[in-house]
Amino acid sequence: MHIDDLVEHWTILDEERDLIAEKRDATRLGFAILLKFYTQHGRFPRGRSELPDDVVEHVAKQVRVPASEFGFYEWSGSTIEYHRHQIRTHLGFRTCTTEDATKLAVWLAEEVAHAERRPERVREELLKHLREERIEPPAPGRISRIVASALHNAEVAWSVRIASRLSPKATQRIYALVGIDDASRAAAEGAGDRQEPAGEAPAEDDDTDSDLLALIKSAPGNVSLESMMAEIRKLEAARSIELPPGLFADVAPKVLAAWRARAAVEAPSHMRTHPRELTVLLLAALVQEREREITDALVELLIATVHRIKARADSKVTKELIKAFKRVTGKENILFKVADAALSQPDDSVRQVIFPAVSGGEQTLRDLVHEFKTKGPACRTTVQTTLRASCTNHYRRGLIALLDTMEFRSNNTAFQPVIEALKLIGRYAKAGNTTYYPRGEVVPEHRGTAGDWEDLVFKKDKRGRRRVVRMVYEIVTFQALREALRCKEIWVVGAHSFRDPEEDLPKDFAARRVENYAELRKPLDPADFIAELKAEMRAELEALDTALPKLDWLAISERKSGAIKLTKLGPADEPRNLRKIKNEVGRRWGSVPLIDMLKEAVLRTGCLKAVTSVAGTSSLKPEVLAERLMLAIFGYGTNTGIRAVASGGHAHSEDDIRYVRRRYLTPQVATDISIAIANATFTARDVALWGKGTTTVASDSTHVRAYDQNIFTEWHSRYGGRGILIYWHIERGSMVVHTQTLRASASEVHAMIEGAVRHGTTMKVEGNYVDSHGLTEIGFGVTRLLGFDLLPRIKQINKVKLYRVESGESDLYPRLTPAMTRPIRWDLIEQNYDQMIKYATAIKQNTASTEAILRRFTESASHPTYQAMLEVGRAQKTIFVARYLRLRELRREIQEGLNVVESSNGANSLIFYGKGGDIATSRRDELEMSVLCLRILQAALVYINALMLQDVLADSEWAELLKPADQRGLTPLFWQHVQPYGEVRLDVTKRLSLGGAVPAPEAGSPD
Repeated sequence: MHIDDLVEHWTILDEERDLIAEKRDATRLGFAILLKFYTQHGRFPRGRSELPDDVVEHVAKQVRVPASEFGFYEWSGSTIEYHRHQIRTHLGFRTCTTEDATKLAVWLAEEVAHAERRPERVREELLKHLREERIEPPAPGRISRIVASALHNAEVAWSVRIASRLSPKATQRIYALVGIDDASRAAAEGAGDRQEPAGEAPAEDDDTDSDLLALIKSAPGNVSLESMMAEIRKLEAARSIELPPGLFADVAPKVLAAWRARAAVEAPSHMRTHPRELTVLLLAALVQEREREITDALVELLIATVHRIKARADSKVTKELIKAFKRVTGKENILFKVADAALSQPDDSVRQVIFPAVSGGEQTLRDLVHEFKTKGPACRTTVQTTLRASCTNHYRRGLIALLDTMEFRSNNTAFQPVIEALKLIGRYAKAGNTTYYPRGEVVPEHRGTAGDWEDLVFKKDKRGRRRVVRMVYEIVTFQALREALRCKEIWVVGAHSFRDPEEDLPKDFAARRVENYAELRKPLDPADFIAELKAEMRAELEALDTALPKLDWLAISERKSGAIKLTKLGPADEPRNLRKIKNEVGRRWGSVPLIDMLKEAVLRTGCLKAVTSVAGTSSLKPEVLAERLMLAIFGYGTNTGIRAVASGGHAHSEDDIRYVRRRYLTPQVATDISIAIANATFTARDVALWGKGTTTVASDSTHVRAYDQNIFTEWHSRYGGRGILIYWHIERGSMVVHTQTLRASASEVHAMIEGAVRHGTTMKVEGNYVDSHGLTEIGFGVTRLLGFDLLPRIKQINKVKLYRVESGESDLYPRLTPAMTRPIRWDLIEQNYDQMIKYATAIKQNTASTEAILRRFTESASHPTYQAMLEVGRAQKTIFVARYLRLRELRREIQEGLNVVESSNGANSLIFYGKGGDIATSRRDELEMSVLCLRILQAALVYINALMLQDVLADSEWAELLKPADQRGLTPLFWQHVQPYGEVRLDVTKRLSLGGAVPAPEAGSPD
């Protein structure tokens, strides 16, 4: 334990010495330790194992008793009971009675469990409440029973409430989803709940989902007309249940998600055994959530389809024109020669004067004319004509069907013409081959009808009247709709990601304005915020301007290629002894199977203890559950699959492992497991070896090939194939703290912010290293408001500009003048300061995903808050760039941080070796589970390697080899001694010989 923690929590206070004064020897020391433990934790230690040796030593010195005396303290009997009574009386605590337990269960159900379904979180709130009420926590088993009772009571209360909001017809439609009629309902309720045999997975149910339920549950296909029509049918099926609006309006989103997940995995036969209200609750939650997900999928299909029409038209025309395209060089010289010849002999014929003046004669001039046509308006017109044909002939049917299915709205009057245009298209959707809209019809003009398309949208008929070409108008309207949907200027009723953007913001922001500002550590007055930002800008610009003459690696002057010239970093000192240390790890432990590293990490951290069934109950033994979970994680994380893992050396069948995967291994559970391993690693690290906990992470994406029969997988031009991006956040010590799966076309800025803000570990992130993709002004603006530093590597530094603080200060910083540009528009920041804080609060409080919130802030958006955030970003970017140019150690720090991510990619290639590294599934949930389990395996690798290195370097002869260069390059992310391949043999009785305390091999919980 760190000395600061010892002093803070284990120092005996003056008022406590009177209690200790009358005691002697082991009794004195034992009483003092019990008192300080109770003061810190609100309970007594359950045994000597909860008290580290350094704690005992620290307290022993204060009471002047040898630490060895603590071994003689009796942990049972009248003495310790009397000591406990004294401590409770002194601190004002009392034991928990039966009446207290009943009241606590009621309080938990009403205040906590109604909005939180995870037992471990409910338990945390219970312990916190007990401390506030000065009640000593009861035994762990009793706490578990109180928590279970509260969760059950809250669920019963919710199910009765939700069922009462449904009409009898809607209830019958829900029952029909799982084949329930009145007779079967009565029979099921008479039979009672079916129990699973202890330690065994139940056999698969003979019955299957009804056709309607199976349709609602099914995942979308790839981007195609067929997928679009299938999703429309699916949405109509979900709507046919006719759930009332606002059915779950007062339910917390995570509770609703838990019900939806439970309904998704339970078979109809299980559903039929539940009480009537619970069946209705679960299925209604599933239907409503799927209705929103399907609506989102349709919007994504619309966006992708319109983009595909345009992209394919571009590609088709390009292929045709490139065959005929012949680039003509020296056009400027040709123009001069033609002009000179024409002026010299203006009266002679073109063939006699002009043709001979040009090299190549007439043919060169013909090529020049052809080049202009292929690159100019003719090319654009050809693309537009091809696009029109594609839309009219194939995709129009699906796009028109979407207009009948979804309702589009906008909060911005500038986009109302697009909404009106969609209504017009819908009215004339079945007008046949009518070329023009009828005369007298009001045709809204919007941003899509102007510019390059104007000449095609508006034509003159035979009588010379200006008319609107119907099919072209449809094309430009769908293109305008796509752009507006992407930045949420137009939103969709019933969607989630594409819902009203006002719903993404905290509804109580005005009421909790002071608290929200305090949470972000921002001043209430925009003038104070601006003054702070100005002061930082001035300080950094002044420091750079002053230091510039002494910086031999930096030059700023007027250049065509850019004002800033920065020399590359030199090589760092080479670590000479790290290979010897890693070889010693291999010598001591030999070739370690990857499954053994996972097993050891699980047993040491206890990360599976909080795992519960998504269905709520289970009778699997904890040790059986733990083994099957480890096998499922290994199968997904190595990409070999459950079938391959099931054939290994253990007692679990493929069906057993799949059952546990379906019922227990949810995305949230996988995330919690990896977080628990990360936190255990931070705790286990030797500060003398690794240094104090870091506050910076590095983030970057990795491309992974994947099946493309879904709307998530996309083509990536840089990697030349279809797949997804995995976005990693890894701290300086090589521990992964967050992962996300992204589309290939997704913005990585929102992923960077999401991981830094919502990583979930005990680490406090104050800085984020990113590659050049992070050098965005909106990224700098948002991170400034959220309170952490964006630290990108800058590749094209010569193109970067520094912003001035104020206008009229052109004489300031004369050495930086070539790299300076306009001043910051502080008026924009002041006018939109409150709105910027509101959006930052939404990200901080997770009222919506970071992607959904930042979707409004794209280059095509004109949102005033976006413009203000850009100005904040420009100011923050100037501060960072000035530091980046002046401090060479900052550049090296960023480089070394990003190298950690590169090393992580090498480890992933070793771990995720199955199927050649390709994710062989089209289901998005399976794809995301593979990524989450890969994260768990990498975290286990780093955790065990850290312990191995600490064991090796605990020997003085090896510690002496560690020079400063070796210390800088020391990392637990290495794998020369790891064996990921071969038969999977899982034996929890065989352990790796490592230092540190080893908890009992208990993993999992039947609750």
